[in-house]
Amino acid sequence: MDLSPDQSIYFCMVLTLKVAGIATLVAASMALGLAWFMARGRFPAKGWVDALCALPLVLPPTVIGYCLILLVGRRGALGSWLAEAGITLIFSWQGAVVAATVVIFPLSYRATRAALESVDHTLENAARTLGATEWQVLCRVSLPLAWRGILAGISLAFARGMGEFGATLMIAGNLPGRTQTLALAIYDAFQAGNDEKALALVLLTSALCVALLLLAEGLAARRLAASGA
Repeated sequence: MDLSPDQSIYFCMVLTLKVAGIATLVAASMALGLAWFMARGRFPAKGWVDALCALPLVLPPTVIGYCLILLVGRRGALGSWLAEAGITLIFSWQGAVVAATVVIFPLSYRATRAALESVDHTLENAARTLGATEWQVLCRVSLPLAWRGILAGISLAFARGMGEFGATLMIAGNLPGRTQTLALAIYDAFQAGNDEKALALVLLTSALCVALLLLAEGLAARRLAASGA
């Protein structure tokens, strides 16, 4: 797909926001369920599960990308099943979503678990004695008390998702007009010696991240003020 310079930048920006947004939604949903289970459950392998959830934080992005290729690539463990279902993740924006989800999941998970563990358990137990189900306890007691920490984790995960590079490059490639995000476009411009374009993309990415973080902080402050009113 041949795009003009302006169209290319616009496409990269929209794709970056779409990939980061979908990845954050998926990662936050998974993190909430797992964090609730880990914060309240007791089982022998709890430490191992927690370490596995944090593993993408310490692994090099290229290792994550390679593991994803082994899992969902055409010859991967799930490759044939995905092909039969008509799902193509390699060299597609959907693959970029998968890569970003894996990379940002630990950020959302750790923040969500810490927020849920900080909730006063006596309040949750009081709701249970009044007949509330676990789902009602989560929605009516735990989440209203832990939402600030959860929102902080979501904001950080989204910002990290916008800047994801290594795993995305390996699984989705760097195809202009198809899978090229802002981070990949910056790398492409730098490799081509186009410092002016690279700087413009860096400033655009930085402005988007700062704006989104400020928006999240503003929403948190407004809700806090409303709850204290």
